[in-house]
Amino acid sequence: MTIAGGIVLIMLGAILTWAVEFDIAGFDINIVGVILMIGGLAWLLFAVYRLSLARRAVAPDSTATTVIEDPVVTQRRTYQERHYNDPPVV
Repeated sequence: MTIAGGIVLIMLGAILTWAVEFDIAGFDINIVGVILMIGGLAWLLFAVYRLSLARRAVAPDSTATTVIEDPVVTQRRTYQERHYNDPPVV
């Protein structure tokens, strides 16, 4: 919820700023909307910064040449053809 959280805050702040007509004494809903939009923008920028850091490629170390090989294990399974009248195998 990195980028989506910032976008949701921006949308909620825009709705509170421009679409809601609500008055309470000592409480301005438009200021709350602007604060939410600024917080959403900061969140969005921080999320993009974190994603850019996480996607940075790291070059392989040329000095590390450790190769681990697994031994090849072959298992042979033998199947016997059984008929309907054969006794059960115990």
